[in-house]
Amino acid sequence: MAIILPVLLLILFAIIEFGRVLGAYMIIHDLAREGVRYGVVGMSDADIKDHITTNDSFLNITNADITITPVARVIGDPLTVRIEYEIDIITPIISSIVPDPMNLSAEYVMRIENK
Repeated sequence: MAIILPVLLLILFAIIEFGRVLGAYMIIHDLAREGVRYGVVGMSDADIKDHITTNDSFLNITNADITITPVARVIGDPLTVRIEYEIDIITPIISSIVPDPMNLSAEYVMRIENK
C-alpha cells in the first residue's frame, strides 16, 4: 500500500488537472466561436468582449485576453476573434512536469455579414 498509494494519487491528480485544462480549452473555444458569430452580425468590439466576459463560467477572462481583428469592418471580409488564456496548474508535482501556467488559445474566423 505504501508503494502504490503515491502512484495512485499522482494518477488521480493528473486526471483532475487534465480535466481542468480540457474544460478551460473547450470553454475558450466556445466563447471565441460565439464572439466571432456575435461580431459578424454587426456588433461592435466592445459588445463582443462584453458578451465573452459575461458568458465566461469560471475562467475570469479579461478584455486583455481577447483580440479582435480587423478594426474597420467591410461586409464579406473575415473577422477574427482570438482568446489567449493562461491556466494555473494547482498540483505541485504536475506543475513541475508541464509548464505552469499553461497557455491556451482559441481563434475563429468568419465572414462579416452585416456592418
